[in-house]
Amino acid sequence: MLNSLSEELYYNCIHFLEQTPEQRLFLLKQIGLARYADFLTQMPLNEANINCVMRFFREPNRVKFPNLRGADLSGLVLDEVNFIRGDLSEANLRGSSLVNADLIFANFTKADITDADLRGATLNETIWYGAFVKQCQFGTGIGLTDKQRQYLQVNGAVFN
Repeated sequence: MLNSLSEELYYNCIHFLEQTPEQRLFLLKQIGLARYADFLTQMPLNEANINCVMRFFREPNRVKFPNLRGADLSGLVLDEVNFIRGDLSEANLRGSSLVNADLIFANFTKADITDADLRGATLNETIWYGAFVKQCQFGTGIGLTDKQRQYLQVNGAVFN
């Protein structure tokens, strides 16, 4: 059972995710998180994203390195997003576009990036343990080591 502060935060996050992208942007500007609007305004309302938004609202000073563990970002256009040191472990990025995204030190452990597009993304020091990468487009795979590239190719990633 949630305590009253957590329960209030939970319902505030539901209310946030029920808003239009424009309304979300307005709210993010009010609390100083507008620079994260590129994904917070697009996230669908579901339990995974309620928990994710709760982390952002609970600790706004820590959002520079976003904790997106288990978030549902499937099918979103996140081109040029900055997820440096982002925790995307167990996140659903299936079919998302992260073209030219900055993903240095991002953790994709057990993330589902099937059919995603990461062409032009900067991928230095990324972690891929158990990631689902079938048909994920990597272009040239900027910043990947040879070992990472081999691991990703064996697991169905596409490099061109």
